[in-house]
Amino acid sequence: MFLVLFIVLLIAWLLGWFAFHVAGGFIHLLLIVAIIALILHFVRGRRTA
Repeated sequence: MFLVLFIVLLIAWLLGWFAFHVAGGFIHLLLIVAIIALILHFVRGRRTA
């Protein structure tokens, strides 16, 4: 789930960077959230049920 969240936020960040360069603060916030989601994904790993 975190990997999907990372990919979605990264795509939103890239689209925002190229299409809407005006909203720079929000774009960088999306990037930070995407990086945190990726780090959490790798730290937690897959849990075996």
